Amino acid sequence: MKRVMDWLKKVSKKPLFLPLFSVFLVLVINVVYDAVQGNYIFEFFKFELKEGALYGRIIDILNRGSEAAILAIGMTLVVSASAGTDISVGSVMSLAGSLCCMLLAGFGVTHVRELSELQTPIFVGVIAGIAVAGLCGLFNGFLVAKMKIQPMVATLIFFTAGRAIGLLLTNNKMVYVHLDEFKVFGGKLWIFPTPTLIAAACILIMALILKTTSLGMYVQSVGINPKASRIAGINSVAIILLCYVICGLFSGVAGIVATSRIYSADSNNIGLNLELDAILAVALGGNSLGGGRFNLAGSVIGAYTIQAITTTMYALGVAKAQAPVYKAIIVILIVVVQSPAVKAYFAHRKAQKEGSLAAAGRV
Repeated sequence: MKRVMDWLKKVSKKPLFLPLFSVFLVLVINVVYDAVQGNYIFEFFKFELKEGALYGRIIDILNRGSEAAILAIGMTLVVSASAGTDISVGSVMSLAGSLCCMLLAGFGVTHVRELSELQTPIFVGVIAGIAVAGLCGLFNGFLVAKMKIQPMVATLIFFTAGRAIGLLLTNNKMVYVHLDEFKVFGGKLWIFPTPTLIAAACILIMALILKTTSLGMYVQSVGINPKASRIAGINSVAIILLCYVICGLFSGVAGIVATSRIYSADSNNIGLNLELDAILAVALGGNSLGGGRFNLAGSVIGAYTIQAITTTMYALGVAKAQAPVYKAIIVILIVVVQSPAVKAYFAHRKAQKEGSLAAAGRV
């Protein structure tokens, strides 16, 4: 029994313990739910090929959670470097999608049904959308890194204005792009959902950058102690600025994917509340919201775990409007557990216990 407890203590200290344990809980809940409903007990894990595409709950989670996973990549770096969150990512997604569709259709035009009606090539619209998102990240990074404004306050600007700018670009209308060449970004590529493939590509690119360069070490160093990093020769302003630019670029990619799903620029709804999912993914991934060390794999697992939680809540009959409440509760619990006061309390309890055992041994 003692060996089991020691093993559990050792495992619980691993960086990926929290996200993987959360995944395990979600899977158990789904298995129990299917059993109670009289369905096949492993219904959650089933997938099939139908009409030339893969279908199933697992596939749906990997597909629908792609935007949150892409956002979580950038959010992880921002949280690690600046000990703050970028709450503008959802609005920046909307802005990127709106600019893309406006460039493709032309200002004031609401529908594009033929390739000949395009005002600019699709790749130009996509690149422009991602680029403007990167500029939003640059602006946010400038306010945080150079002007020393708190991250939440700095990113509140585009959180508020991003969707409004998107509405101005689309002349306050829904802009539809009914072209398969555009729909592919949110549709399927062969039998696989394209958003999942795009998310996988983004994760792979970022992982390779962190593996082959010193960026990860610099980001963690700046997040732990920016003054000491500066003395050591690391340009903390540039590192924080770069993290916000990367976060903006990934927001743009997520915005293009979300826009392509519905083949239209819906400024009011694209990326709505996704900033909460991105922040929750970072926290659920075992990363401290106070900055410093980060685990990209944990954030990605956290993002898909959140989508699994969302899918499970819908299956259990929770209304879509109520889902953010439960997510907020999870964020509160994780933040409280990670707080210095709680850590100090458990450390004090552990020290007392070890002191008592030592005293008993001497007696």
